[in-house]
Amino acid sequence: MKYQIRADIKVNGTVQRKDIIGAIMGQTEGLLGDELELRKLQRTARVGHVDVEMDTKGGKVHGMIIIPSSLDNVETAIIASALETIDRIGPCSAKITVKEILDIRATKRTAVVDRAKELLLNLVNSGEAASKTVIEEVRSVLTTGTATSFHGLTCGPNIEKSSSLIIVEGRNDVRNLLNCGVKNAISADGAGNIKQELIDLANSKETVILGIDGDRGGEMLFSQLIEMMKVDFVAQAPVGQEWELLPQKTVTMCLQKKVEATKFAHVLKKKQEEDDEKAGVPDKNWAEDMDEEFTAPEAPAEVHEMFDHLDNLDKNKAVFVMVDGTISEPVGPSTLSKTAGSADGAVAIVFNGPVSERTLEIASEAAIPTVIGTKAGKGFADREGVSAWLADLHR
Repeated sequence: MKYQIRADIKVNGTVQRKDIIGAIMGQTEGLLGDELELRKLQRTARVGHVDVEMDTKGGKVHGMIIIPSSLDNVETAIIASALETIDRIGPCSAKITVKEILDIRATKRTAVVDRAKELLLNLVNSGEAASKTVIEEVRSVLTTGTATSFHGLTCGPNIEKSSSLIIVEGRNDVRNLLNCGVKNAISADGAGNIKQELIDLANSKETVILGIDGDRGGEMLFSQLIEMMKVDFVAQAPVGQEWELLPQKTVTMCLQKKVEATKFAHVLKKKQEEDDEKAGVPDKNWAEDMDEEFTAPEAPAEVHEMFDHLDNLDKNKAVFVMVDGTISEPVGPSTLSKTAGSADGAVAIVFNGPVSERTLEIASEAAIPTVIGTKAGKGFADREGVSAWLADLHR
């Protein structure tokens, strides 16, 4: 299969998987002609099995339709768009929205590249003894350590007892630092899902150094972590290089040349502005683009009351406001999605931090109609069924 169609489905009623699949087959039949009829395409293995992942809550169904395809990209896009014409599943109204068409070959290619990197690193490490002098081998007994685990994150043996902490992106970065004698490093495991335990650990240290690769990915990791936890200094690898492959001398140099996080943020912002100027993007934020006389809509009285919960929340913590006015225990960003799914009776999420696209998506999936935060985060925009309010604008 070359592609995978992923479509979101919402049904205003209780239906089964076979009802959804039957509607897909029946309501697209004859719509696109014989060449693109789904039943025939499945018989010839040009379209795979239609899978439906669904969850029923409150008499409504919300789920994901997954259809693999070996057609070309044009034909696959036509099949995907045909799904959105379906507006009923049996007697129930339905809405299908295609979220994305994944190129499976690109995903496999990424997996190949990642595995090749791992094999290359193993190859380099296997020849390590031959490249070291006898003196270096003996000295390594005093400097190297064994990687351990902290709540599933790869780390050095000294991360808890050391007064300082070095955060790097991946587990191989930690292992390379161990080989260089650095025992207080821990991996963030990428920028996708930062664990609350890592945030708490960083906030408890006297000094936190963020070690990032010399590429755009490293700068993106900095932009995310600086909003979520304590970061005092930034040590960036040379341009185009990664921490997992740096020799000991370069590791030492990068740590010695670390810069304050606030200064690094200023330089990064200036660099972004220069890139935007070269690309012809106006140097204005979203608020400045509005009409000068525009004023933010006034929040309703019940929302104003919820703003007060922010005063008792730690940074980047959230609570759920229930229909009876009670609030839940505070949760962190890493557990927000899981907790929202089981927060029956919740009418609002109050978050002491930026409201991002992901926060609004979590609220939408959990049928929570109101989200309150302190400022607009990445991807902040209106979302159907969810009202977002920013305390800094409406208090």
